[in-house]
Amino acid sequence: MGDTAELSWYSLVLYIIGSITVVYYLLRWSWQCWHGFKVFVLSQIWQTDLRKYGQWAVVTGATSGIGRAYAEELAKRGLDIVLISRSEDKLRSVAKEIESRYKRQTHVIQTDFTEGHSIYSAIAKQLEGLEIGILVNNVGMNYIGVLANFLDVPDPDQRITQVINCNTLSVTQMSRLVLPGMLEREKGLIINISSEAASQPQPMLSVYSATKIFVTYFSRCLHAEYSSKGITVQCVVPFVVSTNMTHNVPVNPMVKSAASFAREALNTVGYTSYTSGCLTHALQHFALSIFFPGWLRLSSFCVQRMATFAQSIEPHLKERMAETKNKQD
Repeated sequence: MGDTAELSWYSLVLYIIGSITVVYYLLRWSWQCWHGFKVFVLSQIWQTDLRKYGQWAVVTGATSGIGRAYAEELAKRGLDIVLISRSEDKLRSVAKEIESRYKRQTHVIQTDFTEGHSIYSAIAKQLEGLEIGILVNNVGMNYIGVLANFLDVPDPDQRITQVINCNTLSVTQMSRLVLPGMLEREKGLIINISSEAASQPQPMLSVYSATKIFVTYFSRCLHAEYSSKGITVQCVVPFVVSTNMTHNVPVNPMVKSAASFAREALNTVGYTSYTSGCLTHALQHFALSIFFPGWLRLSSFCVQRMATFAQSIEPHLKERMAETKNKQD
């Protein structure tokens, strides 16, 4: 009888533990499904009026790719645009197109974010007097056009510093410049563009991956610090978007165009402070987290296979890089 009672007690404990576990995962999956539906479906129907944040939107890296797409989409939604990038000619061209197509005011600031802290006093002066409601910290760069080990970067002494200045210093310093005005008005939106390469440590993209996880952590911390004061800080973590950085890879069901991505990502504002930007990228992130976890990415076997793959596609990538450069010229 004693043994039977003890077995019954153990069975009851296991039953309770099992039931709690099942309920926990059901609730967790239900919440994730609801959150995904809200962020990627409802947001396409009921969009946040971005004009409530202020008159001007500042976009860094605004002459091509995701940055230009954000600038055009924000202008389309009724904001005046400050365009910041390296090329004066491209800035003027994009500004003229926005003014003509969307009938919005523009202001251009020519600067090179790879130069370090010295550029920000000049930027601050050119932003004085503008009611900046939105900042899009988009500017970013990789240290090489192909997958490569850390020491295989061309001119590493200069290039690595440029990547860190462009990818991390720009986000912190531009946020520092616009936050005081947002706090004074008790409203504002900062959008920081991170990357799927930051979701897990990514060998052969070491510096890029590390700088983008900085963007992610900085964004989430900043949102926690200032959300109670009316400031939203959203971190956007895209997968592959067809831009110059990705060698203008053809658009397909897995790869978004910059315009499509910016439109869908902006729709998520007001629904979440951390997003893949679009449903297809969110699903790819979910699949990779299961089938390509961090421990596998960091294994010697995987790194060796990646090195072999990088060598096999390098000629093709260099061709695409040359094509991209010719188009830019």
